Amino acid sequence: MSDTPNVNEFNLGPISCHAFNQDRTELAICFNTNVVSIFRKSGAGWTQAWTLEEHDKPVTSVDWAPKSNRIVTCSQDRNAYVWTFNPASQQWKPTLVLLRINRAATFVRWSPEEDKFAVASGSRCISVCYFEEDSDWWVGKHIKKPIRSTVLSLDWHPNNVLLAAGCADMKARVFSAFIKGVDKKPAPSPWGEKLPFNTVCGEFSSGTGGWVHSIAFSPNGDALAFTGHDSTITFVNPASGLVQSIRAPYLPYVSILWLNENQVVAAGHDCAPHLFENKDQQWAFSSSLDSAVKKADVGFTAMDTFRRMDSRAQSTASNDTEVHTRHQNTINSIRAFSGSRDHVTEYSTSGIDGKLIIWSTGNIVKGLHNLRL
Repeated sequence: MSDTPNVNEFNLGPISCHAFNQDRTELAICFNTNVVSIFRKSGAGWTQAWTLEEHDKPVTSVDWAPKSNRIVTCSQDRNAYVWTFNPASQQWKPTLVLLRINRAATFVRWSPEEDKFAVASGSRCISVCYFEEDSDWWVGKHIKKPIRSTVLSLDWHPNNVLLAAGCADMKARVFSAFIKGVDKKPAPSPWGEKLPFNTVCGEFSSGTGGWVHSIAFSPNGDALAFTGHDSTITFVNPASGLVQSIRAPYLPYVSILWLNENQVVAAGHDCAPHLFENKDQQWAFSSSLDSAVKKADVGFTAMDTFRRMDSRAQSTASNDTEVHTRHQNTINSIRAFSGSRDHVTEYSTSGIDGKLIIWSTGNIVKGLHNLRL
């Protein structure tokens, strides 16, 4: 793929979430409704092949397990479904998962081994779901304490046991989601050694407060990054005790992705992906990754800060109302598209403007693998 972003316009409404299958030939996408549409790659575009219609309220999150080819969805209807493809009928079969929550489900992700998935919710809890062979049913176990508000985002550690959560109580936390009989005892890590279910392995904030919109473990799991509604991005290294918060003069980031151990992409209300890099043991803003952005619009100067106080980042004296980015509204999701966990070569973004864009890391991922956080 060339370094020029591949822009896909579906024109079916705002995109609330998306996920690809393993070989990237199929795409599950929700246009802020109760229906998930599955598209097949067709030439340079996409053709709709199936619709998943069991939910009766808007779908909030979707994830596609690459090895087992199962899809999990969650919704404001307080339910989750695991979808399995039947080759004989060429249809997707849903299995209801009783989450036992009384508020909307907000976010869902499969574990790395695909034997569990975690569902965040507005019920101040996380439901960790696993398949119980005896009952032939998906069973949920709740992580509750010390969560005090809606859980907005989740990410699994590579060891399949630790789970990071970003919450509306302005905290980022790392929990143990160890399920006896499902998980093997994990190797010791900077997050701890004894890890019974619901153990709190870490609790962090940006220092100034703000909903934690997105959270992600580094590729090796030894570091953590999260973004807040106070326009901060925070990096945590439990081994060294480093907690570094960067206040960006941009609108808040709502989704993040590690490209490798020393580069993170964040995007949100400013409509463009931004790169942060670790150099000399310090994280710092590097650049906007959208070449369509005017150079004058990217920088950390006082003038930029005042200009961005306006809701669309325009000074009151300017008559320019065009958004100089490929996305024309908030980017609400970033997913790895190609490469490996420790070396992402392409990533996808989707947003409220109804666009899905696939970006190449191009020349930005170079010569940084020998650096360490």
